[in-house]
Amino acid sequence: MLQLPPLALYVHIPWCIRKCPYCDFNSHQANDEAPEADYVAALRADLEQDLPLVQGRKLTSIFFGGGTPSIFSAKAIEQILQDAEQLVGFDDDIEITLEANPGTFEQERFCGFRQAGVNRLSIGIQSFNDTQLTLLGRVHGRNEALRAVEMARAAGFDNINLDLMHGLPQQSVADAQADLQQAILLAPEHVSWYQLTIEQNTVFYSSPPRLPDEEILADIQDEGIALLAQAGYRQYEVSAYAQPGRQARHNINYWQFGDYLGIGAGAHGKITLPIQAHIMRLWKTRLPKHYLQSRDRITQSIYGHSNAYAGGGEILQQTSLPLEFLLNGLRLVDGVPVDYFHQRTGLPLNALEPQWSELMQKGLVQLDQGVIKTTALGQRFLNNVLEAYTEN
Repeated sequence: MLQLPPLALYVHIPWCIRKCPYCDFNSHQANDEAPEADYVAALRADLEQDLPLVQGRKLTSIFFGGGTPSIFSAKAIEQILQDAEQLVGFDDDIEITLEANPGTFEQERFCGFRQAGVNRLSIGIQSFNDTQLTLLGRVHGRNEALRAVEMARAAGFDNINLDLMHGLPQQSVADAQADLQQAILLAPEHVSWYQLTIEQNTVFYSSPPRLPDEEILADIQDEGIALLAQAGYRQYEVSAYAQPGRQARHNINYWQFGDYLGIGAGAHGKITLPIQAHIMRLWKTRLPKHYLQSRDRITQSIYGHSNAYAGGGEILQQTSLPLEFLLNGLRLVDGVPVDYFHQRTGLPLNALEPQWSELMQKGLVQLDQGVIKTTALGQRFLNNVLEAYTEN
């Protein structure tokens, strides 16, 4: 029997000052001023039409992603939050995260974002090395990154994530260590540290930069994890490290196969429908221009749910649910409670067989004290674990 999990909200702001050459997200350069007021109104209309999916729940977390959400004014962010609270409602200890870039343009807005209700800031630094930042096409430099953290603290933020990449063009182990050491000196509560990958439909894909070889990448990973641990940052997910009690609650909801609404151009959502006994993924119209025109379209009906902003949807088949659940849950170092598998997929635990037993014999996974998780070896070879559940 499917049970309703916690509900979160993802808000996509698709504009940025400049498109980075490695970025494959749904982001678009704001050549002129972004249509802020029209977009905020569209977000409310989008959320109103998704209200049947709420099913009596309040929001446990909200995440503003992009693009660069901090390109919007504090007044716009405040209006979006007021609309969400009015239409859906907030848990008392709701976590509200906003992604921001360290350019001077955004720094001036930090106080306004905090006053608007944002209580967690995720700053997209990527590197503290000016040469690397230039290669990555970032619009800020090292000094602006340092100043951004200072300004965020001055604005009252006591929950900050720094977003850093490694395996950058021509990066050495020492370069990567220097980035982490600088981040640690700034004492953020959370660090997202992940390897640069070359994705299709990016400038880097058509003109690949020279990246470190596999041996250097492995050394960067091993030494970086050790450095973060020594500084008190515990790895709790593949690319997430936090001080005690500072894990990202919004992302944990994703990884524990919770539900989330997605509003905004190209935003994705995942919803459990216990009465219909199925789990549905939905996504919204991708291009900002078309999204803004959606209110004038004929309402789109996706598996019985109507929303004029809908771009598409799918019902997850039972045969795919073990992989869908493990794709998320096994990213967590501590795994997920075994009860969640049945509660959030409706399947018995033996639906993981025979692959689970085979993976256990190889020392890659374990079922220990009521928790489904990988071993340390399985975490290193997570792709191999998940491949066991990939349908042929």
